[in-house]
Amino acid sequence: MRIATISRRTSETSIDVTVNLDGTGRFNVSTGVGFFDHMLEQLSRHSLIDMDIKTVGDLHIDQHHTVEDTGLAIGEAVLKALGEKRGIRRYADALSPMDETLTRVAIDISGRPYLVWKTEFSQKRLGEMDTEMFEHFFHSFAQTSGVTLHIETLYGSNNHHIAEAAFKGVARALREAVEIDPRKADAIPSTKGTL
Repeated sequence: MRIATISRRTSETSIDVTVNLDGTGRFNVSTGVGFFDHMLEQLSRHSLIDMDIKTVGDLHIDQHHTVEDTGLAIGEAVLKALGEKRGIRRYADALSPMDETLTRVAIDISGRPYLVWKTEFSQKRLGEMDTEMFEHFFHSFAQTSGVTLHIETLYGSNNHHIAEAAFKGVARALREAVEIDPRKADAIPSTKGTL
């Protein structure tokens, strides 16, 4: 089973994350930021990656450390669960429509962390969450998971839909990229022999 647990403790946050890459999309999420919880639930449900996420952060200051460190911990857990990455599809993309919004996501589990973010919000907050933190979450996730991640909102006007389409698109691309390709289940998907 491709399951991993990460416990991350700093003076700013205390985080426990468990992921099962071969799950059913079951989630148990608590970060103290309601809208962020909602987005992480979408990430789990649509990727079919089971996620248990418990974050206690210094929200009396702001959301920055909570969101950043949660992204780092999820990325670490995904990387650990992938192991040698033997047999994974590696590349995937998704178009994610949500009403008037359409978002395009592409991912490469390359070992080379990189984020391209072409998404803008017309509001500073959604619920109690600062919209600038969405980019920071995906950047943190890409850094520790070692993925190249491109997220682009092609069009859209509703800020909730823009955020949710990004998370669902990443989820759907991640689901495909971590899947085992039955034609190459014993091989590392790289001519270098390592990822």
